[in-house]
Amino acid sequence: MGGAWCDAGILFSLYLSYSTLGRTPFIPLTSFTTLANITMTSVKSRRSLGIVIKLGTSSIVDETTHEPLLSNLALIVETAAKLRHDGHRVVIVSSGAIGVGLRKMNIAKRPKHVSQLQALAAVGQCQLMGLWDQFFTPLRQPIAQILLTRSDIADRTRYLNAQNTFNELLDMGVIPIVNENDTLAVSEIKFGDNDTLSAITAGMVHADMLFLMTDVDCLYDSNPRTNPDAQPIEVVEDIAQIVADVSQSGSALGTGGMSTKIVAARLATSAGVTTVITRASNPGNILRIVRHVEASQSPASLVTQENAEDLDHRNGPLVRTASAINLDAKAPVPLHTRFLPSPHPIRDRSFWILHGLKPHGTIYIDAGAHKALVGKAGLLPAGVVDVEGNFAQQEAVRLCVVERKRHPGEDGKCWEGAPVEVGRALVNYAAPEIARIKGHQSSDIESLLGYADSEYVCQREYITFLERVSRPVTPMRELVAGHVGIGDYEMGASAAAGGVQDPRED
Repeated sequence: MGGAWCDAGILFSLYLSYSTLGRTPFIPLTSFTTLANITMTSVKSRRSLGIVIKLGTSSIVDETTHEPLLSNLALIVETAAKLRHDGHRVVIVSSGAIGVGLRKMNIAKRPKHVSQLQALAAVGQCQLMGLWDQFFTPLRQPIAQILLTRSDIADRTRYLNAQNTFNELLDMGVIPIVNENDTLAVSEIKFGDNDTLSAITAGMVHADMLFLMTDVDCLYDSNPRTNPDAQPIEVVEDIAQIVADVSQSGSALGTGGMSTKIVAARLATSAGVTTVITRASNPGNILRIVRHVEASQSPASLVTQENAEDLDHRNGPLVRTASAINLDAKAPVPLHTRFLPSPHPIRDRSFWILHGLKPHGTIYIDAGAHKALVGKAGLLPAGVVDVEGNFAQQEAVRLCVVERKRHPGEDGKCWEGAPVEVGRALVNYAAPEIARIKGHQSSDIESLLGYADSEYVCQREYITFLERVSRPVTPMRELVAGHVGIGDYEMGASAAAGGVQDPRED
């Protein structure tokens, strides 16, 4: 409503200006009505998007002096505020605590000892949030701090609590600023880098878009710094088949690089999140890309060809004002790489099992068990061929399909060939118990173990399959999204079971 009044007010001011000069232009009332209707349509048709913006340390502090990049921070804050003004839900995943801590403590180089890094993170995180608050306060945009480690989301209850906190903050119009809790995190419970953290955050909040900000415009098929003929890769349908140069490592202060962004994009797109890599030094690109995607996905253009021509013939310069309001999908957009989301996203509990939990071992199953799992059955002991690792009850494991042998080999193994990982699961029994009941009927569990908590090694609702189908790389601006089905192995198993089903859970 405000946008419509504003644009109409501009036209009215122009009308008064011409009148005071004694030159009253012919501006039909229909022009004001059309322009107001166009703007009102824009407001009504705009869908609120969930947008996660990941910023590396090099986007926040200078790599050499460790001084905050105030001009870049100001642009990032302005962009985030504009996205909020457009009605979008915004989350910022911000690195930089250690970098800011180095500046605060006048330390020249990033130390190597974990305890020193944790201490610097404790110092720097306070300063970092203070910076964000100082920039957002003049815009009257509230922010919140959320610090996470992998152990925070490994427990299902804590994962749901974190998800609920995110949702409440976003409903309140707050911008959560997320970072890994480096003060407490050690290698066993670290995400590894904030690219992965941002992808998990995007999946947790059911985001529509994830922006991975970096020091290049997009992915290239070779290193553009050494090859002047390097070609940009603008749209990626299949990350598995991508041929790109990922030799750029992270900054001296950060832990990521281009390869970690590819991993994060794979994770996020599997959750149905459009993932974008673009240059961090121009945060305004985010707003332009979002508006371009909004326009290209809208059911119809806000200004049709007919009413645009009508305005052009009758009003001359007014059509430019109308065109400025129209978010034209064909308008030039900043160079970036966009990873298209999976048409069969993995969300909620399935996403948590796949990406929130660290597998503690491996269960090897035969083709018959895999076929039953695809048909929505649970994993019975009879389908287990072997077990590897030392895991406890209710911990996550990998599920790998192998070819069962009739008789154990000299090495004692009951299977052969290369194992193929097909999914993850939570187990009802510990590794030593599964080793004792593997290959047996469920009715034998009590006699073998002395008790039987469940007839299943893994309940079907706690089994999630990996997405194994690839989509081709398409280095072009516009494309028609192709259909992605389940893999050939799953397809054959489902067909043999009497029908094709999607093995992924909602």
